[in-house]
Amino acid sequence: MLTILIFIILLGILVFVHELGHFITARRNDIKVDEFGFGFPPRMAGFVKNGTTGKYDFLWGNREIQSGNTVYSINWIPLGGFVKIKGEDGSGENDPESFAGKPAWVRIKVLAAGVIMNFLLAWALISIVFMLGLPQPIEESERGRYPDARVQIVEIKQDSPAKAMGLQPGDIILSLNDTPVKALSEVGDFIAAHKGEEFVMQVDRFGKQVELSGTPRLEAKAGEGALGIAYSLTATVTYPWYEAVYRGAIATYTITLAILDAFGKMIAGLFGATKVPLDVTGPVGIVYLTKQMSDLGLPYLLQFAALLSINLGIINILPIPALDGGRILFILIEKLKGSPVSQRVEGMVHQIGFLLLLLLMLIITVRDFSQFQIIQRITNLF
Repeated sequence: MLTILIFIILLGILVFVHELGHFITARRNDIKVDEFGFGFPPRMAGFVKNGTTGKYDFLWGNREIQSGNTVYSINWIPLGGFVKIKGEDGSGENDPESFAGKPAWVRIKVLAAGVIMNFLLAWALISIVFMLGLPQPIEESERGRYPDARVQIVEIKQDSPAKAMGLQPGDIILSLNDTPVKALSEVGDFIAAHKGEEFVMQVDRFGKQVELSGTPRLEAKAGEGALGIAYSLTATVTYPWYEAVYRGAIATYTITLAILDAFGKMIAGLFGATKVPLDVTGPVGIVYLTKQMSDLGLPYLLQFAALLSINLGIINILPIPALDGGRILFILIEKLKGSPVSQRVEGMVHQIGFLLLLLLMLIITVRDFSQFQIIQRITNLF
């Protein structure tokens, strides 16, 4: 339950910040916002400025409100937030306060603001992580500067002896056959000397000591090694705030490029002969990852939230109907053809796109249930 609560809070912050970008940009461009809500309806409570007294009136319940000012609401479904902008449905083309009555570049700016906020949030979160400190690879010569230097597993290859014996990324190697591990070379030398022989590895996993046994293979795949692990000498490195902000910007840029590269390969796989990668997950998988990150500690959880925020920003800016990028695409088509696209046609395209997104989410969720063996876990509870 705690994991689900953390997941809801993370998702709520990401979506709320996204909608906050739309809200701020709309208001700065003199577009009326009818309602800005935390969570999704039905409305629990809210407040709105009284046009006569200048004071704020508190509202209770989900009743309809007619006001010339923005209603700020708290809603019952705590999964993010929403912003209801006047004229976002295409009405009010001659109204100076309407979204539809603004020039194309202003409308694009309002739609893109949510994505920009997601990237800014990721930058801020990663900067905080650099200030708090996170295990990072260090050189052997730097060991003396970091008292917590350790040999840590950073990657587990699929279908490898390491995978079979239950090793996980993040495990800290404590000993091999009861011999303490101090240096990187000791791990490589030990594995090379024990190919085909069963051995015992003791690791530190989330502060708990775990003992695992396995057998390095005699013939290894290219680039994988006999055990199938990648490991590094790591230590918790912290930075002053001014350097953390700079490093946060670089890290946000690097992660964005990596995600775009992954999306590109996935899309290329859909239209090519190559196999489409299946390392995609939905809400169920994200809950499981949230559990893993929260077990590792706050810096890992913040880094994970930053990764989700970047993903949310990238997906929303893609030219997919029903998303911000799809709506921007219709504005660009409007500029090219010299007249607005039929609201009926645009609305139908967005509805179809929304249904397809729901179908994709359903497929991914069903796959997650299978991949993470949810049914079996629920059955085990009884």
